[in-house]
Amino acid sequence: ATGTGKKRGVGVASCWYGCGNTSLPNPSTIKIGISPSGDVVLHQGAVDIGQGSNTVITQICADALGVPLEKFRLKSADTAITPDAGKTSASRQTFVTGKAAEKAGRALREKILRFANVSEKATIALDGPNVSIREGDATRRIDLATLKADADGLVFVAEETYDPPTLPLDAKGQGKPYAVYGYGAQIAELEVDLKLGTVKLIKITAAHDVGKAINPVLVEGQIEGGIAQGIGMALMEEYIPGRTENLHDYLIPTIGDVPPVEHILVEVPDPEGPFGAKGLGEHVLIPTAPAILNAIRHATGVLVTKVPATPSRILAAIREKEARR
Repeated sequence: ATGTGKKRGVGVASCWYGCGNTSLPNPSTIKIGISPSGDVVLHQGAVDIGQGSNTVITQICADALGVPLEKFRLKSADTAITPDAGKTSASRQTFVTGKAAEKAGRALREKILRFANVSEKATIALDGPNVSIREGDATRRIDLATLKADADGLVFVAEETYDPPTLPLDAKGQGKPYAVYGYGAQIAELEVDLKLGTVKLIKITAAHDVGKAINPVLVEGQIEGGIAQGIGMALMEEYIPGRTENLHDYLIPTIGDVPPVEHILVEVPDPEGPFGAKGLGEHVLIPTAPAILNAIRHATGVLVTKVPATPSRILAAIREKEARR
């Protein structure tokens, strides 16, 4: 107790979540090639809705090919020119399309090295229309302008598909619905005004198993975004027919509602993911609301069993508890 009719509480909750479609075919295809001018052209159909898949998938492909990111030119999400990379849902793009990008990058690298008749230890450097392949003290140069381009204007091309290995569930509910799972835990610290029933979030600590953080800044952004959605579920978002049918009346969190967030990235590379990476998008939302409700219970001694935990519901639970004394 703070002496002002307010009490603080701490709550914890955890989660696990599968990456990709459940027990269903879930393929993504990536095409990559080099133009006569020396650009690495990446055709990938994953739709970036703000989570950063354009960046992450290109990073994965660049690492697999062994060429700097700035050499890449992205052609993204155009059904006329990009292969199908599946839907942007199910926390799948980094894992599934990223794996296809890794495979395509490695396949293109293998084609170039085989053309130059060098081993896999060689390095590739692009300098305008020339490719330099170095192995030890020897350097082999390829003039791209002398090579025949295909219909897409590419002289070296690779296309690869990845579909996570899953198995359908049997009559007893046993099988392998996902190839990869993500895990996480969150701690919510908050303060409850016992007279008003209002909740002030103080801090949320989020630890999430991401396999390998391909882009740590984007991972932290996804954690913060998922927590913001979880705050909405826990404290304010409620659809009431005829009343909350627009964004004036249907409350969603703003930046002022999100407390400081401490990110803990747990990196245990998964052998199935691209460079060990897993999906993350939906995982973060799962433990936020339970952690907040547990913290409210710790602060007040009452369990709110319906979300959102609005001031009126918190006060009703407190009064019900007092009436039972």
